[in-house]
Amino acid sequence: MRTMAAGGAVCGAAKALCELRGKYMEEEKQMKEIIFGYPPETRHSLAIMQDIQRQYNYVPREALEMISGHLSIPLSKLYGMATFYKALSLKPKGKYVIKICDGTACHIRSSLVILNELEKLLDIGPGDVTPDGLFSLETVNCVGACALAPVMVINGEYYGKLTPQDTRDIIEKYKGGEHDE
Repeated sequence: MRTMAAGGAVCGAAKALCELRGKYMEEEKQMKEIIFGYPPETRHSLAIMQDIQRQYNYVPREALEMISGHLSIPLSKLYGMATFYKALSLKPKGKYVIKICDGTACHIRSSLVILNELEKLLDIGPGDVTPDGLFSLETVNCVGACALAPVMVINGEYYGKLTPQDTRDIIEKYKGGEHDE
């Protein structure tokens, strides 16, 4: 015989499962809208993956499988494209993607000090995402803003001539939601 508490836990688990299933179905519907919005021609493969990347901040395997079926392209070819282009990611990224420039000018002007500060603040390394999904951290070879060295870019917004304190202040603003779209 179930007790009331156990019955409540079962109902709670079922409700959570239903919510998860609903979210999955909604994401699948969005993916299909993006993918099937293109004619089934191979030349659209990169554009489709870019649209998926824009929507989800990465290209999920399920999307690659759908694209493969829609365009009649082997999954391996799509995987090769997704790993070749730096703009595409097969791993989920944070809401805020932080890119630290480590090009020559930034490196000479202590970009590694800024990177170390970010690693301490966020408790992640390059290529990782914070557990809350808010931030991802990447190092890049150059962002083309050498006069502002050292530079970091967060979702396309440039921050230059950084100090560790500037970095702390900027991250606190993002954590506080002051940069929400």
